Amino acid sequence: MASKYLIGLDIGTSGAKCILVDDKGAVLASSTQEYPLSTPKPGWAEQNPQDWWDAVVRGLKVILPKANVPKDQIAGVSFSGQMHGLVALDKDLNVIRPAILWCDSRTQKQCDWITEKAGGLSGLLTYTNNQMLAGYTGGKLIWFKEEEPELFAKMTRFICPKDYIRLKVCGELAIDASDASGTGFFNTRERVWADDLIALAGLDKAIFPDVLESTDLAGRVTRACAEETGLPEGLPVYAGGGDAVIQTTGAGLVKPGGVGVVIGTAGNVSMALDRYFDNPKGALQMFCNNAPGLWQAIGCTLSAGGSYRWYRDTLCEHLKEMAAQGKGNVYDLMGQAAEQSRPGANGVLFAPYMSGERCPYPDPNARGVFYGLSLSSTRGDITRAVMEGVTYSLRQLVDLMNSFVSIEKVYTSGGGSVSPLWRQMQADIFDLPVYTMSASGEGGAYGAILVAGVGAGVWGSLEEAASIIQVETETLPIRENQKAYQDAYSLYCELYGALKPVYDKGAALAL
Repeated sequence: MASKYLIGLDIGTSGAKCILVDDKGAVLASSTQEYPLSTPKPGWAEQNPQDWWDAVVRGLKVILPKANVPKDQIAGVSFSGQMHGLVALDKDLNVIRPAILWCDSRTQKQCDWITEKAGGLSGLLTYTNNQMLAGYTGGKLIWFKEEEPELFAKMTRFICPKDYIRLKVCGELAIDASDASGTGFFNTRERVWADDLIALAGLDKAIFPDVLESTDLAGRVTRACAEETGLPEGLPVYAGGGDAVIQTTGAGLVKPGGVGVVIGTAGNVSMALDRYFDNPKGALQMFCNNAPGLWQAIGCTLSAGGSYRWYRDTLCEHLKEMAAQGKGNVYDLMGQAAEQSRPGANGVLFAPYMSGERCPYPDPNARGVFYGLSLSSTRGDITRAVMEGVTYSLRQLVDLMNSFVSIEKVYTSGGGSVSPLWRQMQADIFDLPVYTMSASGEGGAYGAILVAGVGAGVWGSLEEAASIIQVETETLPIRENQKAYQDAYSLYCELYGALKPVYDKGAALAL
């Protein structure tokens, strides 16, 4: 029997990843194309959707010739993408303003208003089982309506980032249940829009897109897309999912047991659920998963790999120059510096609140902090502190998840899983065995491959699809590191509470 091939497209915050995979799970070609992030005001984050599409086109023009597989044996294409972004479209489905991203924190006032209209947090949870967080699409819609009314009046539909790329590929407009869960206006129990909450917020239901399941057929590649990208015309296009959910699917976590930790631009801790659970006090995000009858519990820290990338771009120019001269990968060089320090970074702590924070502190006013610097602090200490601070933030989410269900192991993926040093930090700080799975470095794009394969009939279910994924590395905690990390983590957990009044005062002064 001839092999089947699948294409996964992931629309991240820093770039678009395109991969082509065979039906045994082997990645035959991969390309990542970067694009800029705009921050026109403090706490704002925007991108031009055309940049996403241009990056996808470039990526497809790399992977299709590189893989050089028969186009009639490509079974389907699907998508992963940064969640919560607002892509506003006019009557002709053209973009009418830059997309407002998940890490944008301008909407806290609007989120508070929606929560109040719903009857407070307890009332809101009856509609959606989730808080209305500042990163969610819901607050952005109200902000858009209040602050840019003339443009808002031109909007006939909105979608999330990966849905814009799907629209460009197949000409059909929709959202999937996992991404819809992150709008704040979705009934996650019934997997439908929360119509009553939408009405309370004074929004027109007509602007909300149709909802598909991740494995549903969404359309077929159009002639225009085929001519621009090289994809075969008529290729089946499957709905896909939001990255915080589908990254975990791509790591093989499609049933309860174990947690997935993703260190991408954001950091996520997530757990697959085979039944619906209430979300006490809205502490976690409870989203629909990538197939009917599945849900997912998620905790998100907003700036994980994003903090590390900021550190690279802002304070590691000399390492970037070395990398440009062919003296090594910049992240490897950063890791070598961190290895010159020791667990606990010689007393230096980093709070990674570069975009505000979501969990465990839903606070758009929070900001990044270095603590414990002294005249003896080295570049290695500071580099290690950034890595450890991100991991401490994830540890808080693991602890929260552990109160929900007992955790025995961690599956790590995303860019942070590539570094052996960072994997060891995770094992030591979580005090749990940490595993990487085959293609874990491909992130959400690999999850998109799995849902495309289920939709196309290559595999009968997500569980069967996940069976192709194999354990690649195992990292066990090093007991000698426990004391240093536990002491540092304890102090880290005190930082936010101590600085909260300062964060709020700083936010007020910025106004």
